[in-house]
Amino acid sequence: MRAPGIVHHGTRRRRAAYRRAVWSGAEVLVTAGVVLLLLVVHQLWWTNRQARHDAAREVQALEREWKAPGAADAPSTDPGEGGNGGEGDGGDDSGGAQNPSSRERQTTVNSAQSGPRWSQAYAILTVPRLSLRVPVAEGVSKPNVLNKGYVGHYKGTQQPGQAGNFALAGHRNTHGEPFRYINRLRRGDTITVETKTALYTYVVDKTLPQTSARDSGVIHSVPRSTVRPSYGYSEPGYYITLTTCTPEYTSKYRLAVWGKLRSMRPR
Repeated sequence: MRAPGIVHHGTRRRRAAYRRAVWSGAEVLVTAGVVLLLLVVHQLWWTNRQARHDAAREVQALEREWKAPGAADAPSTDPGEGGNGGEGDGGDDSGGAQNPSSRERQTTVNSAQSGPRWSQAYAILTVPRLSLRVPVAEGVSKPNVLNKGYVGHYKGTQQPGQAGNFALAGHRNTHGEPFRYINRLRRGDTITVETKTALYTYVVDKTLPQTSARDSGVIHSVPRSTVRPSYGYSEPGYYITLTTCTPEYTSKYRLAVWGKLRSMRPR
């Protein structure tokens, strides 16, 4: 018969092993938690800080490059004024009211002939409502463009001021998140695009709140959703498109904001 109160060595060893296993498991969980926390901080804070800093420096570099001492400002021209153009407020789906002058068309042609190199920042996008001012680079590569806090120009779409669709992409979250709040844009808000040769002013016209990530129609020359055909245009014009992911912190769907060219001013 076993005496009461006596604990055998085997029992003590099992209990000690159990305590060591629990302690080791707790250490692993704490370490994993710290690593995950650091990853979250890196993604949500550090990448934004670094990308915004780099994007601001690139904007300053472009401004210095374009600065021309003593150059006079050219008068602004509204594509909807004079000739056979109508009102420039984008009241219907037609872009035909936007007919740049021959001088403006020549400015655009000259700019297009010396197109930007891949991943090169060559323009500055400004959205006053969002207090946004970021560089525009050629292409939508994540490591070479978007993750730098830049806005990327879709290959195959038009350049600023050209007839068709000047289509852009930008991160909604992390890496500077330049397009985080484009859902706040409203009809009539202005968007400006500066290049070495001209300043282009677009006016926000329509928003597509959500569509498939594969809805390529939103960046066509005449933008119209292939998933939700009631959103978009039916006539050629001078358009700008801003695209980003939605909802926030996911990449499941796309959000698009469209605008129409209102004026061009040669530098």
